Parts: sequence; structure tokens; C-alpha cells
Amino acid sequence: MSCPTLSRPRGAWVDGALARVRGDDGVGQFSRFVLVGGSTSALYALIFIALHGFGEQPANWIGSIIASVVANEMHRRLTFRAGERVGFLTAQVEAGSLSIAGLVSTSLALAWLHAVTDSDDAGLQFALVVLVTAVIGTIRFVALRWLFHSTADQLEPQPDHREP
Repeated sequence: MSCPTLSRPRGAWVDGALARVRGDDGVGQFSRFVLVGGSTSALYALIFIALHGFGEQPANWIGSIIASVVANEMHRRLTFRAGERVGFLTAQVEAGSLSIAGLVSTSLALAWLHAVTDSDDAGLQFALVVLVTAVIGTIRFVALRWLFHSTADQLEPQPDHREP
């Protein structure tokens, strides 16, 4: 007995998954949002670890600012394909204000961790930042999807229900 999924030609499921990621619906945008978020989180991690010797707060602030600028631009161009509708500076100001909520949240979480554990473990600190960032990121996706939504998408033609 063969499974229908396994009987497909090799690579068909990959093609289907890539088609979903490339789509402009919510699933495609969320998939790209997660990919961009993962990439910029890796950038943040590198900066955080590299600057951890200066303290967790400076490392968090510098890493967050740099990663946010890169993420905002990637979301504008790739995730929401708003490169022609929304300019670089507009995206940085509007999406950057959303990033501030994440920065404040991660800073407070790190301060709380330091107060209750007195730990200087960069891995534990990074794990906490990832957890807080995942929650804030989900909220951010919804806000950015609304912010970068094109007016053409909002003005789809409605069916005419008048009788002839």
C-alpha cells in the first residue's frame, strides 16, 4: 500500500512548499516573515555574543537596532513586497516604532533575569530574548501586514449583485 504523498515525483512537495512561500497570501507572507526573522535573529545573536563583554544591555540594544534596521528593510522588500509603495525611511520609522516595543520588552526581560538569577550566561540571556522576541514578532507580523498592505489589495472588485 503506497502513501499518496510518497508516490509523488521527487521534489513535488518542495515545489508546492516553495509556491506557498512565494505566494502573497497570509501563509506566504508569514513564511517569509519567519525566514527573515530567523535570519535577522541570527545576525542579532552574532552581535549579542560579540558585544556581550560590554554587558547584556549594550549588546542587546546595539544588536536589536542593527537587526531591526535590516529586518525592516527585508520585510519591506521581501516579506510584504512593498518596496515600491513604502520608502526606506518610512519603513524604518513606522516599523522601527514597532521594534521599540520589542527592544523595551527584551531589555526588561534581561533586567528581570539578572535580578532574579544574577546570571551572566549569554546562552540563557539569548534564550530569553528569543522567547520574548517570538511573542513580540507575532504581534509585529500582524501590524506590519496591515501597515504594508497595498491599497490595490484592499480594493478588490466586488461582484455585482444587481439584477439586469
